[in-house]
Amino acid sequence: MSDAPLISVHALSKHYRSFKRREGLLGGFINLFHREYQTVKAVENIQFEIGRGEMVGYIGPNGAGKSTTIKMLTGILVPTSGEILSNGFVPWKQRAAYVKTIGVVFGQRTQLWWDIAAVESFKLLRRIYDVSKRDFDERMELFNQVLALKELLDVPVRKLSLGQRMRCDLAAALLHNPPILFLDEPTIGLDVVAKDNIRQFLRAINERFKTTVLLTTHDLDDIEELCRRIMIIDRGTVLYDGPLARLKERFLRTKQIKFILRDGDQTTRLSAFEQSLPTLCANGHSAASLHLERLDELTCRLRFDRSSISSSDLIHKILAAVDVRDFVIEDEPIEEIIKRIYSGETEMISANHVEQATAPVTR
Repeated sequence: MSDAPLISVHALSKHYRSFKRREGLLGGFINLFHREYQTVKAVENIQFEIGRGEMVGYIGPNGAGKSTTIKMLTGILVPTSGEILSNGFVPWKQRAAYVKTIGVVFGQRTQLWWDIAAVESFKLLRRIYDVSKRDFDERMELFNQVLALKELLDVPVRKLSLGQRMRCDLAAALLHNPPILFLDEPTIGLDVVAKDNIRQFLRAINERFKTTVLLTTHDLDDIEELCRRIMIIDRGTVLYDGPLARLKERFLRTKQIKFILRDGDQTTRLSAFEQSLPTLCANGHSAASLHLERLDELTCRLRFDRSSISSSDLIHKILAAVDVRDFVIEDEPIEEIIKRIYSGETEMISANHVEQATAPVTR
């Protein structure tokens, strides 16, 4: 397998010129004769490389530039400046040939024909992508095994639920076995079971065909389940590009211990333990670094700043204070880390010192 990146992006920017409208009747009259414009930098000077077989999470708040990047990578938009080489193609210059080598799924749009059965859409796409009958049958069988499509094939697309349609859209995007799959919010609006089905399918495709996946999503569970590498973008600029594990290691503040009391008789002892929490903090840390939350009658969660007390010391103190049936140590949710980055509470490295992933990662 070649070490050359499958996707290479260099100094990519996309700027929009927008008209500034004045308010009121007088403002509208002035607009007829004198217009002012402003430049919006949707994406500004980003660069990255993605190797064959990687599954990369591309995340950021609304308006950060995620979808704009995806649209340039798929050839829908022409960049203001910069370069993209994806699977050997310049997307917006060689789009007719390029789109036959990629799969694209937008969470709120479908590439299936609305009023005909899903299977008829698949047959039409087979002709469009010139997929042989043998390959078509093999891939449909695989899709059925992982996505349970058989019961959906004869149903008109307009009658499918959102989760059912998304399963069909993923199959349609991968019908021609493209080496690259772009996913923009693929699990938006789906329930827990549907999301799990989608994730299992993406893992299976990646492991079997080494399909490269670039995933944008606001559901960080998708990122943790599928991606080892993430890129964080905000205001059109990449803030972080590297392993998810390194991001956690660098910016993880708190951990949490969830424990289950042996019985209801432990409630009094738990109250005494809760009152003693301020005395457990080391190095002059405040009591705010320890927070006990009762999830139900017997289940509790203790969040703690790992710089103020070690996990082992805290577990020892819990076991000395109350009798427990079970406990588990958990990291701070990735959502909390990302939230701090978006808000500027956590200082990131500058765009000129983005932490690049050291090598392509396959799952």
